[in-house]
Amino acid sequence: MARERDSRRVAPSSDCRASQVETTATGGDQLGDSASKLKQITIFVIFFIVIPALSVLVYTFKYSHRTNRTESDSLHQRGLVKTDVNYKEIVAENSKVSGNATHRHFKYPVLAYITPWNSMGYEMAKKFNSKFTHLSPVWYDLKSQRSSLILEGRHNADLGWIKELRIKGDALVLPRVVLEAIPKELLKKKELKDKAIELIVTECKEMEYDGIVLESWSRWTAYGILHDPDMRNLALQFIKQLGHALHSVSSLRSNKHHLQLIYVIGPPHSEKLQEQDFGPKDLQSLSDAVDGFSVMTYDFSSPHNPGPNAPLKWISFTLQVLLGDGAQSLASKIFLGINFYGKDFVLSGGSGGGAITGRDYLSLLVKHNPVFQWEKNSGEHFFLFSDNYKSKHAVFYPSLMSISMRLEEARSWGTGISIWEIGQGLEYFFDLL
Repeated sequence: MARERDSRRVAPSSDCRASQVETTATGGDQLGDSASKLKQITIFVIFFIVIPALSVLVYTFKYSHRTNRTESDSLHQRGLVKTDVNYKEIVAENSKVSGNATHRHFKYPVLAYITPWNSMGYEMAKKFNSKFTHLSPVWYDLKSQRSSLILEGRHNADLGWIKELRIKGDALVLPRVVLEAIPKELLKKKELKDKAIELIVTECKEMEYDGIVLESWSRWTAYGILHDPDMRNLALQFIKQLGHALHSVSSLRSNKHHLQLIYVIGPPHSEKLQEQDFGPKDLQSLSDAVDGFSVMTYDFSSPHNPGPNAPLKWISFTLQVLLGDGAQSLASKIFLGINFYGKDFVLSGGSGGGAITGRDYLSLLVKHNPVFQWEKNSGEHFFLFSDNYKSKHAVFYPSLMSISMRLEEARSWGTGISIWEIGQGLEYFFDLL
């Protein structure tokens, strides 16, 4: 700085000016090199540090919300839950499921049935284990044998499968037991009732089950015993006795919990209940002894009267009747039945029809390329086709929309659901649960 001030006062010589020009030129080169290096460093920082960091921040902000949304609402986001479905979408999308198979969207209890004759159910139970609170493999029958009883079905039990389930999740395993024993003998003879209960409780202990699902009401209706008030009362007493016996046994998985009893019931036939109908008073009578009631709200139609599998209005009516007369507080013990199977009815050129699984359904879609129709009154999809013999068929099979509406109905009442049966559905159905 001193030298610069002096140069202003004294006129420099030619040598001095030359020296200054040389010095200035050298300094300019050095400054140019520094500026060039600084520019290179700046470019490096921007492209290799700042931009990648910003990209990460943007991705995190943008996709963290999307990931949560995809897990909870992927089917809706993909535009698949709708009434105007087409066969191409179903064929293309049915096997695409959320990456998070453990997240539950339906917060109430979910009971899933599995049948030995449909191995797909076993796989779905393992894959979507966390979606279920209760799993019921259809394994056992309690039958009359001369003057005694026999519990058949242990050969169906798959302990390796149960072990896998318990490693992956907390769903309770309660095999279904169908009471095939002659009811008049079973219910009237104390030794037979005690024997039946002993057989069931012992099997639960030895096989380390969490309880059972009992089906007997439909059998007793078929035998015609429920028209007799005394026999009906004996039937209810037997269910209570069995429930209390199971409750007296601690679960081997946790001493804090007892063995459970879930009881299968059919829907009432009309608002004016008949003797064979299971109604709200029965629900209240058994509420202390039974942990849950699996309601068979499906099979509304038959080959003789083709139509929807489970009309939504009928489901709502069933809940109104069951939970009426002071039983509303027991809604949490209801497992509302939802079918994962469909029906293929023959309408002309023959008669009959039967149940179809997801595999059958997809084959029909690929073969016939049908146009779907939405039946608003029942809340179900169906389509028509003609087979090789020119017979006309009507196919009713669950859709994402029909299942979604039934889940919403269950939510509105505060009930759980029971699914018959998970091996018969399409894989993306489980994303709704």
